[in-house]
Amino acid sequence: MTAAVSDPLARWRRLAADAVLLDGFHAVKHALRFGADLPVAVAVDRRAALALADDLAPDVRAPLDALLSEVPEAVYASLVARPHPTGVAALAVRPAREANLRALARTPRTAPVVVLDEPRNLGNAGAVIRLAAGFGAAGVVTTGTLDPWHPTVVRGGAGLHFATAVERLTVAELPAGPVFALDPEGEDLRDVKLPDDAVLAFGSERSGLSDALRARADRLLALPMRPQVSSYNLATSVAMTLYHWSASGPGRDLGVGRGPEPSRGPEAD
Repeated sequence: MTAAVSDPLARWRRLAADAVLLDGFHAVKHALRFGADLPVAVAVDRRAALALADDLAPDVRAPLDALLSEVPEAVYASLVARPHPTGVAALAVRPAREANLRALARTPRTAPVVVLDEPRNLGNAGAVIRLAAGFGAAGVVTTGTLDPWHPTVVRGGAGLHFATAVERLTVAELPAGPVFALDPEGEDLRDVKLPDDAVLAFGSERSGLSDALRARADRLLALPMRPQVSSYNLATSVAMTLYHWSASGPGRDLGVGRGPEPSRGPEAD
């Protein structure tokens, strides 16, 4: 992490092509908490951003103070596709793929890996990464064409890509462990105890599991659902499954979160 620079715009332009965009205070906060390398960060109102840290994240106030440069609103708006209500943005160094692959391959695991099989919706993928980080999942893997580090996914994940291993793999490259795939034809999830080394696979929002993933699955599991309701949102399905895992065995005390932080605008998260 480096101190605020005299010409943050030039530094931003030089690094932007290869860096991860952190859009909004909460994304920057989470990235700092989980050890991301942030070479540059900007704010429309530096004082207000630091006050936000005082209120919501005093643990990152000092590093944010050292990092943050104030820029005019027009300059800030030129750096991000969709200006965030908090007026804060940063660039982060993407974790090395080799490091993420080592983390995903590490055994024995104490938490499952979540697999999104050929997902289509960038926002859904981001929400899943945020959930997985909250539950302490060992990682999130996507198959197919969606880039899990796309700026829209990172925005949806609120910077929590840095709290878990996030990579795109083929079905053949999935981490070791029993594969439990969610499917309407499967066993009732409530009757199954999920092991810590499980690979939890979820099909795409429209077409469900791919043939390759279905063939790889050791067991198919179904979520409880009222008749005539067609499906759950992808992030909801992942949340239900991870909660079932977290509640079904000893030694899985994740602590109690404070819940949503006070809003600073319609898109403060």
